[in-house]
Amino acid sequence: MPPPAGVRIVRAGADRLPEVEPLARALHRHHLTVDPAIPGVPPRDEDGWWRVRSARYRGWLADPATIMLLAEDDGAAVGYAFVTVHDEDDSHRTGARFAELQSLAVPEDRRGGGIGTALLHQVYREVRAVGIAEMVIGVLATNEPAMRLYEREGFRPWVVLTMGTVPDPDA
Repeated sequence: MPPPAGVRIVRAGADRLPEVEPLARALHRHHLTVDPAIPGVPPRDEDGWWRVRSARYRGWLADPATIMLLAEDDGAAVGYAFVTVHDEDDSHRTGARFAELQSLAVPEDRRGGGIGTALLHQVYREVRAVGIAEMVIGVLATNEPAMRLYEREGFRPWVVLTMGTVPDPDA
């Protein structure tokens, strides 16, 4: 799927993280609306989340295999996708490397217009161009719109992660 009219998708580096920040913060606010309640492990506030997430983005971008794509409309960022690359999976027969979609974000007022799908399709082109055939996408279990998007694209739940506080077996 090509981007919507007027939108172009470009590769970006760490120098564009200031433009990603408002999109990432909006993603965090969205996640708070779909985040499952985990007793004893509350979600981070927005500033704490961005502090951790931006440090990860910078670290990941130090790896030349990492891909950050920006969707731009008239030069303004209106979405982004962030992909890291890992060595072959130990449990499944992947290629020598597989991709992981770390983030895909489009502001709420631009969702449903094809920007997210266009970003995702450009991710596919980018990873296939370097010989990667498999990709993992993490989704909050209760983020039903994202799950529908990825399932339409052929992805299926794989590993289910659970989270909670570590019980005290002696209490």
